[in-house]
Amino acid sequence: MKVIEHIQKAKEPLFSYEIIPPVRGSSVRSVIDMVEHLVPLNPPWIDVTSHASTAYYHETADGKLERRTIRKRPGSLGICGIIQNRFKIDTVAHMLCLGFTKEETEDALIELNYLGIENILALRGDSPNFQKEKLKTKASNQFASELVTQISNLRKGVFLEDISESSSLDFGIGVSGYPEKHFEAPNMKTDIQYLKQKVDAGADYIMTQMFFNNQKYYDFVKLCRDAGINCPIIPGLKVLKSASQLKTLPKNFYIDIPEELSEEILKNPNHAEEIGKKWAAFQTGDLLRSGVPYVHFYVMNDTKNIVDIVKGFQK
Repeated sequence: MKVIEHIQKAKEPLFSYEIIPPVRGSSVRSVIDMVEHLVPLNPPWIDVTSHASTAYYHETADGKLERRTIRKRPGSLGICGIIQNRFKIDTVAHMLCLGFTKEETEDALIELNYLGIENILALRGDSPNFQKEKLKTKASNQFASELVTQISNLRKGVFLEDISESSSLDFGIGVSGYPEKHFEAPNMKTDIQYLKQKVDAGADYIMTQMFFNNQKYYDFVKLCRDAGINCPIIPGLKVLKSASQLKTLPKNFYIDIPEELSEEILKNPNHAEEIGKKWAAFQTGDLLRSGVPYVHFYVMNDTKNIVDIVKGFQK
């Protein structure tokens, strides 16, 4: 079932989750354990992130520097297949523009379709730290709106090459939104114009970047509605677990930490996880009381705190 169908049919608030593949060389067992912890919560869907290749330099035995290119967290397609088919939980596969050609994207979408995956979150992704050589005949989607268009075309059975009597790949499509503005956008108005392009290209819903101040979400939703964006806008929350995240989360995700939260953690750094959990529970309750019918949690590898929070709001 597609995400938008879950939303339309829901009679109770929906709680969805996002996990990341294990680092290269690690066992998939850790992911299976996380999903097993989430199963009792009856998740309508689970997102699986995707990561492009990155380049790094390795010093050889003779002292020379050798550039290597790897994906630090491979396995997204396989994990999607496990969740969808072993656990029977609808899975949202993240697809990236940057680092992949349109042909590679189409092949991945075909594979996901064969696995029974019906949902895609279309993302531009971070710029790779290396230049990938491409044939002149190969093109990439530069923006998420272009990726949404490619997926929308597949919904109609339109592939990159003309194929007679082709079958459609009927994916549900989500896109990302930024309550505190994408860091590359000059202002919020422009950022929302870009977001509307993604929705107009065929996106069914918007998943927000994590935020710790609910008012920023409410303001963002109003700006979207005023701009003519009428699809569901799902708020994304994360449990802040350590004092060090007061620096790393704003640095990596370009978000603000409310003064009340940061000051409490700085005064009691040894209780950061407990404070962060309490804060996320407060955010969840406030969203539900305000009539928001869905909450998405960025689990990463922290299922215990998320499970405890969600159990407190499920009947």
